[in-house]
Amino acid sequence: MVNLVEAQKPLLHFLIRRAGLRQHTVDVDGEGTVLTFWVPKDKLPKDKSTVCEITPEAAAPAAKIKKQSKTKAKASRPSVVLVHGFAAEGIVTWQFQAGVLAKHYDVYIPDLLYFGGSTSPSTDRSPGFQAECLVAALGKLGVERCTVVGFSYGGMVAFKMAEAHPGLVRSLVVSGSVVAMTDSISETTLERIGVKSSAELLLPDSVKGLKALLSIAAHRKLWFPERLHRDYLQVMFTNRKERAELLEGLVVSNKDATVPVLPQKILLLWGHNDNIFNIELAKTMKE
Repeated sequence: MVNLVEAQKPLLHFLIRRAGLRQHTVDVDGEGTVLTFWVPKDKLPKDKSTVCEITPEAAAPAAKIKKQSKTKAKASRPSVVLVHGFAAEGIVTWQFQAGVLAKHYDVYIPDLLYFGGSTSPSTDRSPGFQAECLVAALGKLGVERCTVVGFSYGGMVAFKMAEAHPGLVRSLVVSGSVVAMTDSISETTLERIGVKSSAELLLPDSVKGLKALLSIAAHRKLWFPERLHRDYLQVMFTNRKERAELLEGLVVSNKDATVPVLPQKILLLWGHNDNIFNIELAKTMKE
């Protein structure tokens, strides 16, 4: 039986390609760590430090490629990096923003490690490692300065990028996230939601669990047929072992947690009805 979530990907990819983005795989370290990206088509690198995935352009006749090579590259535009959360890969998370932003910015949409086609043999599961891999990949893609937009888990990765690489990260936009997931924040959040662990909430293994996640994560009640829930579970929650380890690596003890002084401009976007990270956390971070 056709998986409905998988079946819609070609249409989504077609629309994103129409917006001027192309899929690309970056070899981060030459040792097996790779990140998959959507990048501006005129910014696809040609050096051997990256591995380009097969696209219609790659299979085009030589004459067409030659003609394309003569096309004048777009003027340099500000770069924006969109970093996804824990429930879906990059392009699924940002599908409604990518096309609009691509009209004015060079948009880069990565899949963090163990999402989409991104993977690594490393045992490091910290947000800091995610950030370093992302920074290395952006360097190989020729990105020198950028605004990073992080949602939920991606917001924590974005904060790490900004802290360690102020020369790269010009500004931050963070939605529904915290600087670091401390013991106290984790315990309070789980208790308020009524689950025993982050994995129970963020790595559902049943339709019931997925519905519970959606009811907490979404402001308005969403209805989907049972089959669509099952198909989503099958496609979007792969690499379960590694992702469970990511959740474990996310939490830091209160005594080890520090609040960095960041030089960048930071915009916090927060919903008053956020059920996971409530508005009081946003007020605390602002202060």
